[in-house]
Amino acid sequence: MAVDVAIACIKAVVMLLIALQVMAMGVYFERKVSAIIQDRIGANRASILGFAGQGLINTLVADPLKFLLKEDVRPDGADRFLHTLAPLAAVIPFGDVLEIGGRTINLQAASLDVGILYILAMASLGVYGVVLAGWASNNRWSLLGGIRGSAQMISYEIAMGLALIGVVLTYNTFDLQEIARRQGELIWGWLPAWGVIYQPLGFLILFAAGIAESKRIPFDLPESESELVSGFFTEYSGAKHLMFMMSDFVEVVLVAALVTTLFFGGWQVPYLGREGFHFPWGSTIALPSLVVAILQIISFSVKLIFFTWLQIVIRWTLPRFRYDQLMRLGWKGLLPASLLNVVVSAAVVLVREGRT
Repeated sequence: MAVDVAIACIKAVVMLLIALQVMAMGVYFERKVSAIIQDRIGANRASILGFAGQGLINTLVADPLKFLLKEDVRPDGADRFLHTLAPLAAVIPFGDVLEIGGRTINLQAASLDVGILYILAMASLGVYGVVLAGWASNNRWSLLGGIRGSAQMISYEIAMGLALIGVVLTYNTFDLQEIARRQGELIWGWLPAWGVIYQPLGFLILFAAGIAESKRIPFDLPESESELVSGFFTEYSGAKHLMFMMSDFVEVVLVAALVTTLFFGGWQVPYLGREGFHFPWGSTIALPSLVVAILQIISFSVKLIFFTWLQIVIRWTLPRFRYDQLMRLGWKGLLPASLLNVVVSAAVVLVREGRT
């Protein structure tokens, strides 16, 4: 019993560290990628004993200390309790199984049969932090940002949920680990059965809706500094402001993790099974279980970093939508497309089951 608890704690810590490290890398990419796009150097001044690390000291040391040591300012008339609570209101498998010491370990922090529903339920709670921050600040711009944010997040959650239904219909399960495993199968004996092959439209809808849910450019209307200063968290400073910034990058990592798990094989490496590589032309390379698990974790991490980087490039490449354009895209663009995707996916599943 004690061993099982220890293993569960270790898996949870590993998943948390992956998310936090990718988030920290995302902040660094955010600065350097934007600097490259805008033909400038970017953060590179802060240093320790003359070592600046091309901006790493700024990102990992100087800026966190700056935010944590800043004064916590509360505007006059703000609700003290809700103003403090708002920043706090803000089950992904990273491998198959590891057989070690006669024990089989599932490389998933929490194994849930309804993993997709759990993620949607937890992600939907983020709207409360946005609404509370905007209302409790006693600031008209913050309130408008909170209203924009709540309308935007609720609108795009519908398209995101419908995009996920297509994946559920394809793999007939809500279990994220099982979805990742089924993407290890081969189509026509050589093509990995990744979700993007079966659900290309679902991938595009989920990715677009995920960026909108994280409230980043081109969907950053709840903040839109040129109109609302900083939107719903204008009146936040110090550690509270840092928590809002961190939650944005955690959402970016979550979107990247969902896209990776549902559409790009998750931890799958093409032709890699539990015993090693099995190639379509008949060759086999046997590998120890530990090596297979390490390759799977590396595969998941590389895909996760790529889609995090892609969202950052999109942020610094596309202009911001107008609010009417944003809502029109959600209700008149993504929603009909996601409904069409569900209907077509259901029809294909019925035809496939009828043939078998």
